[in-house]
Amino acid sequence: MMKSFEELGLNETILTSITELGFETPTPIQEKAIPVLLSGTKDFIGLAQTGTGKTAAFGLPLLQLVEANEKYPQALIVCPTRELCIQIVNDINLFKKNLRGVHVVAVYGGTSIGMQIKDIKKGVQLIVATPGRLIDLIERKAINLHQIKYVVLDEADEMLNMGFQDDIEFILQNTPNREATWLFSATMPPEIRKVSKRYMNQPVEVTVGKANAGTKNVDHQYYVTSAHQRYETLKRLIDFHPGIYGLIFTRTKADAQEIAEKLTREGYDIDALHGDLTQQQRDKVMGQFRDKSLQLLIATDVAARGIDVQGITHVINYELPDDVEVYTHRSGRTGRAGNTGISMSIVHTRELYKLKQIERMVQQPFHRFEIPNGKDVCRKQFFFFMEKLLQADISHGDYETYVPMLAEKFANITKEEVLKRVAALEFDRFLKYYENAEDLNARESKERKTGRTNDKREFDSRNKGRERNRSFDGDYTRLFVNLGTKDGFYKASFLQFILDMSDLPKDVLGKIDMKEMNSWIEVDSTAAKQMIRSLDGKNYKGRRIRMNEANSR
Repeated sequence: MMKSFEELGLNETILTSITELGFETPTPIQEKAIPVLLSGTKDFIGLAQTGTGKTAAFGLPLLQLVEANEKYPQALIVCPTRELCIQIVNDINLFKKNLRGVHVVAVYGGTSIGMQIKDIKKGVQLIVATPGRLIDLIERKAINLHQIKYVVLDEADEMLNMGFQDDIEFILQNTPNREATWLFSATMPPEIRKVSKRYMNQPVEVTVGKANAGTKNVDHQYYVTSAHQRYETLKRLIDFHPGIYGLIFTRTKADAQEIAEKLTREGYDIDALHGDLTQQQRDKVMGQFRDKSLQLLIATDVAARGIDVQGITHVINYELPDDVEVYTHRSGRTGRAGNTGISMSIVHTRELYKLKQIERMVQQPFHRFEIPNGKDVCRKQFFFFMEKLLQADISHGDYETYVPMLAEKFANITKEEVLKRVAALEFDRFLKYYENAEDLNARESKERKTGRTNDKREFDSRNKGRERNRSFDGDYTRLFVNLGTKDGFYKASFLQFILDMSDLPKDVLGKIDMKEMNSWIEVDSTAAKQMIRSLDGKNYKGRRIRMNEANSR
């Protein structure tokens, strides 16, 4: 006999809200989860497909458990995409419409971090976040997770599938005082089991429907860049997914060959599959890909026919196919045998119409993602390297023979210094490459978004921009700030930091002169006061920021 919402233990205020929303009887996951979660102190694993009412299953208990009169984050919900993040916040706002003083905020990338910081500071009890942006806030000391009591990992299998395992573990390590961890997932791969064993205490496990039966095996993602930055974007995406085992599709064999040669020269384990190969050459390449000597295989649609390799994590569309139906053949190479996979497409703004056609045909949503910046890539690679270091097999070989010599050699060096040197050997070239990495995302102007542009206006605005740059010295105010390279900034990350803090657009900035301890920034005179107001007196990594006009020091 199915229970009613009243029998699950929800309070009157919440029951009123869900009655007004037209909820009559709980779904199976809600019926099984809500009574357990309302106890507040039990770890929980819920295995259920998307669309089974999971948001209410954890959202309703959280609203009952948080203290409305305490204006700090008490509950954290982590989910894989900005779309899901927004959807969860919208649902929770509906559930809490009769609750006074309870606030929820969405935290995700691709939008102003400054506004999100302001929202958090207003006093919220629930935070819904994507992993990347949440880690940015943790690193900036803009969010304190030490008082978080409840952590929810929603669509945990999707997050692991998108390469967020290290990020999830980092977040769990930064919520040391949590009383309960609730994990919801459609499937239960070994990686999730590993996370649950490490961070959860005898969780109550509930399965609704068939376990490990994914309804959507492939997550469709796209990244918008300019045509001439397609290759750099491909490299950036590969670097952001260090454990990738994937297929890259191009339209022509010339492209396949050229990109494979370029990436090989730059040290990637990759080869090309195209129509000019003999059967013997093709068999050799496929053999290397199957035994994972090659991490990536780049192919044309014709050459890829008949490829059936298990365990492909990603398919990357370097260019969208001319025929939209070809897309399903490409994306179908991943997400097989009950596994989930990711299909990523690199597109130009002029190709978005084609993406819509494919989306209609596939009948699944396509998620737009920001192309990662240099800092994101370095952090991802660093986590991956650390994990490799910890997992290194030292059972073979006579390492014990060398330990006394090593101990003697490193006698006067601290453990931290040894680790720094190991990291420097592995990462020096990599960090230098991404030190001043540019933003590869194509940014659409307001005119283009609204479709109200014409050649004359574009010409006028471009000329106006050039004239403004020529009158540079007269239009800008020089500001001093006591932040520099010693604070861990390089030019690109510093630029992003001051723009996020001040909520100002990029075009207000002129020259930036960075030193070790201090920096000087030229800012459009009309925006200088806002920038000073936004940064002066704030804290960065425990240090008070001083910002003022350079000539008033």
